[in-house]
Amino acid sequence: MGIPLFICTGLLDSGKTTLVKETLMEQDWIEPGVTLLLQCEEGEVEYEEAYLKEKDMTVLKIDQPEQLNTEFFKNCEKQYHPAQVVIEYNGMWKLEELLKTQFPRGFELQGVYSTVNGATLGMYLANMRNLLMEQLTESELIVVNRCPKGMDRSGFRRAVKVQNPMSQLIFEDLEGHIMEPSEEDLPYDVKGEIIEVGDTDFGVWYVDAYEHPQYYLNKEIRFLAQVFRPKGMEETMFVPGRKIMTCCAADIRFYGYPCKSGEKAVFEPRQWMRVRARFEYEAVTSFGSEQPVLYLIDLQPARAPEEDTVYLG
Repeated sequence: MGIPLFICTGLLDSGKTTLVKETLMEQDWIEPGVTLLLQCEEGEVEYEEAYLKEKDMTVLKIDQPEQLNTEFFKNCEKQYHPAQVVIEYNGMWKLEELLKTQFPRGFELQGVYSTVNGATLGMYLANMRNLLMEQLTESELIVVNRCPKGMDRSGFRRAVKVQNPMSQLIFEDLEGHIMEPSEEDLPYDVKGEIIEVGDTDFGVWYVDAYEHPQYYLNKEIRFLAQVFRPKGMEETMFVPGRKIMTCCAADIRFYGYPCKSGEKAVFEPRQWMRVRARFEYEAVTSFGSEQPVLYLIDLQPARAPEEDTVYLG
């Protein structure tokens, strides 16, 4: 078994410790055993002794980025035998240097997560844009917390997606609640009768289609997907979908909505296809609850994308 490695980065007072405590350490895929936490700066939120004992966490303070070298990680493995390693990285240090580190065999980087303080985001974009964007470019998950009312979420989303189209972007309000995306936040236009879902935006569409089916009803949806027919499904139906990562490599799953083809659709299992389908919201079976259902318009073979996994936001 390898040693999972998680990197949480962000500028001071951006909420890294809160992300580790309330999100990362609460996931089902956190292995039992010692979690070695490498803390590269101390913020306002602390790790209480009772919490560290409960979670079986050992904390090491890191003062300089040069400490995080191959020999250091080898020694950590020998001395602590960690089930996983979490690095709470200093946002003023170059993340690129850490990612270039030759980690010992067995260490497996599972994800890079960034936190951003929405209350100070405008200031950092104006004065430290390059430093801020450098860490976000490498992040799978970006949590923008403490967002004030009226914040230009769509503008920031576009700025991030230009440099890191595969990132999952989550906004939280001042009370810590996740802010639902509006039409303007979506990476594609939902106002027309045809909606083109970009190759990296399937995860966004998959979630939003369930939460806001009214945006898509009776419209033609076009997207790239792998197609397959689960065992027991009628020959006139299949599922076009994608592998979606919600947080890290450990939680990748294949997701898609059922598609009715009218007649048997012929394809190889998991073949890549360009799908055109009409979107409806209805029960799939007599006793099933309503969900998105697609009605096939056209299906054409396609090349596999450079990345076969997409993210949720």
